Amino acid sequence: MSSGNDTTKLAATAFFAATAGAALSYLLLKNRSKSDPVHTHTPNQLIARTSFIFPDADNVSKAAASMSHSDTQILYPHSHEERMRRRIAARMAVEDENSLPRQSVTVRVPASSANCGPGYDCIGMAVDLWTEVTVSRADKFEITAEGEGADDMPKDESNLLVTGVKAAYDTAQKEMPPLKYHVVSRVPYARGLGSSSAAIVAGIIAGLVLAGHRLPVWGSESLLQIAASIEGHPDNVAPVST
Repeated sequence: MSSGNDTTKLAATAFFAATAGAALSYLLLKNRSKSDPVHTHTPNQLIARTSFIFPDADNVSKAAASMSHSDTQILYPHSHEERMRRRIAARMAVEDENSLPRQSVTVRVPASSANCGPGYDCIGMAVDLWTEVTVSRADKFEITAEGEGADDMPKDESNLLVTGVKAAYDTAQKEMPPLKYHVVSRVPYARGLGSSSAAIVAGIIAGLVLAGHRLPVWGSESLLQIAASIEGHPDNVAPVST
């Protein structure tokens, strides 16, 4: 019985405390609204403000001289758009230059190791061994080589370097001129380090530059597709071409 009376007393005490707290909060808010009333502006009381946006800082001093109102605001445009515009223009200039046929080009391509883990014929990685290939327009066909496996490399048109150049000219739909090839090989020849893929990719890139032809990249990866079609699988040519 005493337990029920204690519960009733506790509930009554909590009710009176909540009521007193609500009343006190109401009184405080009412007094605050009287001492600090909310100010409202009618349409006639709104402050007139003029904003100016200048493309550069050179025009600011000229405009400031003609401004007689202290409430005039000068807004400067954000610079990111201008920087992006200049980057795009610079890149377009480089791409336009690269679209011109060249007399000679030098390409460096890495070795590669494939069949990594479970990725048979599909996963490979580049290795820090580089072969340097120089292809130049000439009066007659010629291949010279030095370095790793230079004596074993084919010196005729069966060389995969020549195959890559032909593929590039076919893609550009241009006739392939007589070319001279010089190879400085630092990739062991026919030793499982992707010497064939290096030759293919180097030939394609050299051919594209000499022909002045650009491949689409976004969504198609044409360079990789051409190289993989020659090699037969993408595991070595993918790391070399990227």
